[in-house]
Amino acid sequence: MAVSDLPFEAPRRLRALVRTREISIVLIAGVVGVLAGLVVAAMGAAVNFLHVTFFDLSAGERLSAVGSIEPVRALIPAAGGLVLGLGLYLLARWRPGSQIDPIEANALHGGRMSLRDSVVVAAQTIWSSGVGASVGLEAGYTQLASGLASWIGRIFHLRRNDLRLLVGCGAAAAIAGAFGAPLAGTFYGFELIIGSYTPVGLAPVGIAALNGYLVAHAFAPTSLGIVSGSVNAVTGHDLAIAGVLGVAAALFGIALMRGVALWERLMIGLRIPVMVRPVIGGLIVGGLALTAPQVLSSGHGALHVTAMMQLPLAAIGTILLFKAAASIVSLGSGFRGGLFFASLLLGALGGRLFADAVNTVLPGAALDPDIYAILGLGALSAAVIGGPLTMTFIVLENTSDFWLASTVLIAVIVANLLTRELFGYSFATWRFHLRGQAIRGGIDVGWIRDLTVGRMMRPDISTVPKDATVDAFRKLYPLGSTTRAVAVDGDGRYAGMVIVAEVHGLEDPEVRTIEQLLRHRDVALTPSMNIREAATTFDRAEAEALAVVDTLAERRVIGLLTEAYVLRRYAEESERRRREVSGET
Repeated sequence: MAVSDLPFEAPRRLRALVRTREISIVLIAGVVGVLAGLVVAAMGAAVNFLHVTFFDLSAGERLSAVGSIEPVRALIPAAGGLVLGLGLYLLARWRPGSQIDPIEANALHGGRMSLRDSVVVAAQTIWSSGVGASVGLEAGYTQLASGLASWIGRIFHLRRNDLRLLVGCGAAAAIAGAFGAPLAGTFYGFELIIGSYTPVGLAPVGIAALNGYLVAHAFAPTSLGIVSGSVNAVTGHDLAIAGVLGVAAALFGIALMRGVALWERLMIGLRIPVMVRPVIGGLIVGGLALTAPQVLSSGHGALHVTAMMQLPLAAIGTILLFKAAASIVSLGSGFRGGLFFASLLLGALGGRLFADAVNTVLPGAALDPDIYAILGLGALSAAVIGGPLTMTFIVLENTSDFWLASTVLIAVIVANLLTRELFGYSFATWRFHLRGQAIRGGIDVGWIRDLTVGRMMRPDISTVPKDATVDAFRKLYPLGSTTRAVAVDGDGRYAGMVIVAEVHGLEDPEVRTIEQLLRHRDVALTPSMNIREAATTFDRAEAEALAVVDTLAERRVIGLLTEAYVLRRYAEESERRRREVSGET
């Protein structure tokens, strides 16, 4: 969305003031934090209203915490899926293409997001969770909060790096409000949305996260329910076993993420219409809910460590498997939402089962199930979401237990490292990979795509027919006139590169035409290639310069590009981005 598409923009003098004063970005970030807190409160209230209306809950009751649901209400996810499917069909006709989320916006688009698309995504998330689909609200929270932040930033014509920072502020504030954890929200903004920590960004992101937490907490105090008075002191062997749990969490997280992709491919392979897929997903989720109501919605109500410890192991195992299946089916069928809340619940259940399994095999281990439920909660979420410090601070802020948080840090580091090594992606970036976007976080790589061969090439080129004689070439291009020339065939298509000095230094009388001296006959650049692709092509061809052709099919020569210029431009742009991130002028 271009700046001119905005309904209004700030006055020029105010824009100039904002762009030149660092404190102005902090003040705007504070406003973004307040708006994000309101977003969290409003979306949460909307989902609770839908739960009360559709599932006949009492005020304050959580859907995933109910003991059972009536069979007729198990059809609500399918009915809601039908409405969502029709909405997706109409949306595809009205606005084809996928909506840009905060990570993609910061990685590829300089923080530019469509507010209208963000509202659509938030509405879809509210409806999906409201009808009981096994999805979390965090994706909608961050989408709308970051969309508002981007919209405000574009009103003030903020620079690329400042706009990216503001998008990170929106997401940080949303997560802080949703989980009641301002420090976790701050690191979520840095780790996942902005892609790196910078001292310049600490003030705006921190203020936004704090305001988001305060506003959301004022309207609806939030707690993950992971505080448990029965947690014993962490011992030395817990620190070592936490690493083993991290390995198990990484493997389970990878299976969960791949499961979503496999279910999507199954729906596509069976050629099931897009509008029908949520209905099928809703029927499955509703069927699972008849046995385990904890699979419904985000699972926030089911996530309470003390309550879970009282369940039989068979019930815990059933909830674990059913919740994983419900999350895979819901997301793979087209329901909108995230895996953050689901990974917290699944991790807690898995940690409890892990502790009991070890105690069964090694009775002397005496692992505390409460501790390992919290360790599993952090480890699986770190594997799926990709924010190790985020998850560590969520535990610290919800338990106020430093030693427990330190043990969680070990588990999340192992889980995150192993996931990146074996899988390479978090859930969000894996979804981008499935759409053909090779990005692994919010680090700004959009400038690489913007810096194309077409923008860097030199259009004034020296050409020569490939069947020209050596003598004719020497007369046409004397030494010192140019370094190289591009040979073309009779139809004007690219044939190869000629080095002028090589032709003039030729002593072999058998070589009569320059066609025998052509280099890089099958290698050329196209205008759409970005700077990284161009550098890779130079490296593979071991070339100092290459011709630029309109397309690889037509091969009409339109310019020339040297490797030295590509490397210099890459270094210049990299240094420019480094200065922006570090706050240097």
